[in-house]
Parts: sequence; C-alpha cells; structure tokens
Amino acid sequence: MAGKKIDMLNGSLWDKILFYAIPLAITGILQQLFNAADLAVVGQFRGPHAMAAVGSNAPVISLLINLFIGISLGTNVVLANAIGAKDESRIRKCVHTSIYTSAICGVLLAIFGEFAAGYILNWMSVPEECLKLATLYLRIYLLGMPVILLYNFEAAIYRAIGDTKTPLTALVISGITNVILNIALVCGGGMSVDGVAIATVTANIISSLYLLNGLAKSDSDVHVDFGQLKITKPTLIRILRIGIPAGIQSMMFALSNLVIQSSINSLGATVMAGSAAALNVEIFAFFVLSSFGQTCTTFVGQNNGAHKYDRCRKSMYICMGYSYLFTTIAASLMLIYYKELLGLFCKDAEVIEIGYIRLYWLAFAFIFSIIQDILSGLLRGFGQSLGPALISLICICGIRIAWVNTIFKKSPTFTTIMQSYPVSLAITAFAIAILCFILKKKGKLGSISNN
Repeated sequence: MAGKKIDMLNGSLWDKILFYAIPLAITGILQQLFNAADLAVVGQFRGPHAMAAVGSNAPVISLLINLFIGISLGTNVVLANAIGAKDESRIRKCVHTSIYTSAICGVLLAIFGEFAAGYILNWMSVPEECLKLATLYLRIYLLGMPVILLYNFEAAIYRAIGDTKTPLTALVISGITNVILNIALVCGGGMSVDGVAIATVTANIISSLYLLNGLAKSDSDVHVDFGQLKITKPTLIRILRIGIPAGIQSMMFALSNLVIQSSINSLGATVMAGSAAALNVEIFAFFVLSSFGQTCTTFVGQNNGAHKYDRCRKSMYICMGYSYLFTTIAASLMLIYYKELLGLFCKDAEVIEIGYIRLYWLAFAFIFSIIQDILSGLLRGFGQSLGPALISLICICGIRIAWVNTIFKKSPTFTTIMQSYPVSLAITAFAIAILCFILKKKGKLGSISNN
C-alpha cells in the first residue's frame, strides 16, 4: 500500500494530480463498462423489453445509493484532513467508523429496497410490459447494497491516502467476474434480468472483500482491526457534516434524473431504450469529468489539513484545466462514433438516433458541469458541503422539475427533455462560483488567495 500512495503535500502537483485522477477515471469507466455489459447482454439476447427494464432502474439505483456515496466523500475529506495533520488517532477512528457505518447503512438500505421496489417503479410510470422484469432486477440488485456501500467507503479510504490503483485493481477483478457470469447465466443458463443482477451482486462481493482484505493486512494507520470496529460519535458527526450535504447534492442529480426518466418513460419503449443506451455511453465522459472533481477534493483536503492553502488553490486550477482537456476529448469521440457505440446495445436505427439526441445535449452540458464539479470539490475539501447541496437542490432539481411541468408539457419531445440539462447546469455553475467568491471573502476557505 505504501508504494502506491501519492504525496500530495510536497513537490509538483501537475504530475501527481494526473497520476491520481487517471486510475480514478479508469475505475469509473470500467465500472460503467461492466454495468453496460448487463444492458448489452440482455439487449442482444433477451430483447428491447428486458433492456428497457434494466435501463429504467438506473435512476432509481442512483438515487438510493448516492446519499451513502456522499457520506463516503465525508470519509474521504475527514481522513484526508487527518492525514495532512498527521493525526494518527483521528485516522484510525475515521477508518473504523466508516467501515462500521457502511455495513449498517447497507443492510438497512437492502431491507428498504425489498419492500419499496415495486412502489418506486410504479411511481416512475414504467410500462406494464417492462414492470415485472424491472422489479425483479431491482430487488436482486438491492440485496447487494451492503457490499456495494462497503466497497465505496473502502475506496474512499484508499483514495484519501493517495492510492487510486488498488480500488482499480479490485474493480478489474470483480468486473471480469461480472462479464463472465452475465454470459454464463443469460446465454448459457437461460436467465434474463435476474441473471445480470445476480452477476452484479456477486462482482460487488468480490471487490469489497478484496479491499477489506488489503486494509486488514496493512501495517499503516489505515489498518482495519475487526475487534476495533465501532462508531466513534465525534468522528461520525464530522463525516456526516460533510458527507450528508455531499450526498444530498448527488441525490439532487439523481432525483432530477428520476423525474426526467419518468417523462422519458411516457414517450414509449423505443425512446426508453435509446436513452438507456446513450446513458451508458455518455457516462464514460462523465467519469473523466468527475474524477478530477474527486481529485480536487482529496488534494485540497490533505493540503487544508496541513495548512498549505496555496497548494489548495493550485490544485483547483490544475484539476479544472485537466478536466476540460480530457472531457472534451472524451465527448468528441462520443459524438463522432455514436453509431458504433450505441450499436453495441441495440441495432435498431430509431433507437440509435434517439440515443444521439441525448449524447448531443449532454456533451454541451459538460461545459458547465466541469465548473460545478471542480468548485464543489474545492468546497468539500475545505469542509464546506452544505452550500453546494442547497444550490443543487434549487438549481438542478428545482429547474428540471419545473421544466418537465412547463416546457415539456407544451412540447412533449425527447429533445425538449434533454435541453433541460445544459440550462440547469449553467445556472448551477454560476451560482456555485458566486458562493466560492463569497466564502473566500469571508475567509472560510482557509487563507486561499491569489498571492
């Protein structure tokens, strides 16, 4: 583990930020590739209805787990600050509190999902021909929430110490298992959406146990001692103070996408399939974008703990530059090769053209999403999570819900729905930039300055 850690407090930032962010981006992309394998296998071998059933679950799953992924960001910031301050006691308390919290939350979320799955999908207006399969997939998937949340908290611990390679290795191993099981259960075993859901849960068990084994064998401050697993109240409060607002901010995106998905569902199975296929393409560019936002959070978090505020400012600007460079490349490739990429999921020409509409408008929205993501990462690194969460509530969720109930009602087309993305993200980016300026003037971003 020690050989994979990046020293964020000393030396050049340009190379270290890149070496930290690239495995993070690859992790997200591979994770999505393995998730896309679910969609591709059922689409090619079980037809559009099974494909639509899996795709329609994406916003639901995102909404349910994003709150806890946000809490894991709280772990990242609290642990990074403790590492920067070289406080061994705080480091150990954060690690054990995080692992214990993930286990409890995962079990509770799994129980909730088993009771609520059918009601949620009915509320989303999933068509009757897809509803049974969609409910089956969701219920099996949610049984794996304990290990899914455990993996995310463990990955946050590794990333806080500057190690993004180990979570990537865990994902590669589990992802290959996922693909093999998809083919075996669906193609060889005659299963449908239940087969890909079982494969996904099994893969998450493997990845979470791989990371847990590494933490248990580590001789560093982040070593997990199972006899010491407990919740330390002050540590949990610090994690929640940062993590809950971050989770709410993520949930606002998920909730608004849930509303958007309900409107997409009203346009029929073909539009649902095209949108689902495009989502599994566009998200590759999104993971490139978001990797630099997460990188910004961790680098700022450690340097804030060490009171190296000038490096906090430099980290933000470097992450912003890299994000625009690599996201532009990813989005351009996405638009140029859209037929080939969307064709991996479905060969229907109408589905592919619907998918292109989504890709076009989301690529435009990335211009504003980068600003929003990097500045939110900066604020989290300084422990300021509430402001971005409130802005997201108003500007992301509020605007998109209003858009669906006004503009979409007047012009109920897929293009109209997609136009809500760049509009809401542009307003959000502007609002968060203003918040950063205000907090800087009030001295709440350390001693960060342009000097």
